[in-house]
Amino acid sequence: MTAALSAEGLHTYYGKSHILHGVSLSVAEGKITALLGRNGAGKTTTLRSLMGLTPAREGKITIFGEDTTRWPTFRVAASGVGYVPEGRRIFANLSVEENLKVPLERGGPWTIERIYKLFPRLEERKLNRGRQLSGGEQEMLSIGRALLLNPRLLILDEPSQGLAPLIVREVFRIVQQMKAEGISVLLVEQNARMSLEIADDAYVLDDGIVVYSGPAHELAADEARVRALAGASAEEWTLT
Repeated sequence: MTAALSAEGLHTYYGKSHILHGVSLSVAEGKITALLGRNGAGKTTTLRSLMGLTPAREGKITIFGEDTTRWPTFRVAASGVGYVPEGRRIFANLSVEENLKVPLERGGPWTIERIYKLFPRLEERKLNRGRQLSGGEQEMLSIGRALLLNPRLLILDEPSQGLAPLIVREVFRIVQQMKAEGISVLLVEQNARMSLEIADDAYVLDDGIVVYSGPAHELAADEARVRALAGASAEEWTLT
């Protein structure tokens, strides 16, 4: 199957701290890939490396067949990659509608009107400033803003963080809808069980090393490993 994104042997540092140790992963076109692991495992650093925000010192990144390893972030985004960072990063002093007008328009099916249909709550609050929104509304706004780039690949970093369970279900439903729209998704999540319910493939990181890769349903069926995700260690994840 064609890969929307592939990374091979990524080594990424923050200053002298070696964070990623040869991370390799692949996101199949039109599929959802979950990247799991405990806090501090290197998940966000992996996404930042893929987006060119914290470039890898070694390794290769390919997106839609293009070698993007040394590309600046704006060029990665312009190639059809939507990125929803951890913490949402919306503009607190701009209204909902003004936030949605920030992305440069790329041709495609996603418009502000369609975002309002997907998230009716945002239309109800379109004149409210970002800081006046609930956590769930801010997440919807962040996802909506990324969709306005009409991406072929959507990268989501902890979209359920800090949200009420009912809103978490809604966010995951939206992620599934993105797959139905033909968008490839790379999902970083602490909610392992729910991620594995909707993902096709899964990777687990521990201390910057990939310690599991394979079908999501196989990982979901291994109750002990799913429980271990809160404190995964390389020893526990060695395949037998």
